[in-house]
Amino acid sequence: MRDDLENKLGLLKYRFDEEAHIVVDKEECSSCESKPCIPSCPAGCFKLEDGELTFQYEDCIECGTCKIICPYDAVDWSYPRGGFGVVFRHG
Repeated sequence: MRDDLENKLGLLKYRFDEEAHIVVDKEECSSCESKPCIPSCPAGCFKLEDGELTFQYEDCIECGTCKIICPYDAVDWSYPRGGFGVVFRHG
């Protein structure tokens, strides 16, 4: 199942913005033991490296799961600025 998801995510096209549309309060995250954002993010934007949470907004598919699931409200999430982010196909 995860392989199918990764293959489909690989088909997405993005217009990258240098301005992040998600800001993560890493200080707040350091007190979170469960870190539900890591397994919940379908794009794998959240990772634990050397005991510290890392985040890469460039891979975000704009689903908002991280904002909803964070028990500490440590994720400031909004859609990317107009013209940036996931490029949707029509038809």
